[in-house]
Amino acid sequence: MTVTHVQLVSVPVSDQDRARDFYVDTLGFDLIWDNPMGPGGRWVQVAPKGAATALTLVTWFPTMPPGSLKGLVLETDDLDGDVAALRARGVDFADGGIQTAPWGRYVTFDDPDGNGIVLQATRV
Repeated sequence: MTVTHVQLVSVPVSDQDRARDFYVDTLGFDLIWDNPMGPGGRWVQVAPKGAATALTLVTWFPTMPPGSLKGLVLETDDLDGDVAALRARGVDFADGGIQTAPWGRYVTFDDPDGNGIVLQATRV
């Protein structure tokens, strides 16, 4: 095998504009692409600044209904600061706030479609 990295993860959404705005404006991701794709389709790709892996905000996989992605894990160097910023932007944290585990600290929340996201700071 010569796989070098994960390039894309598809996130199933119902409204690409709303999802793009959440990932770019709320989470601070870069908008990589927002282009037509095929007849009536659209390719929307976002990524954390400087990340090797990007997300595509997809509406075309019938086996991936909006909100069906769970456990998308994002790493941060400033969990407390990011949680405060996200709260100020209206993000609701399902577990009420920062949780502690043997491997580090984390919070969970959903994107507008209900896709489950974990924001974590791993202990090193």
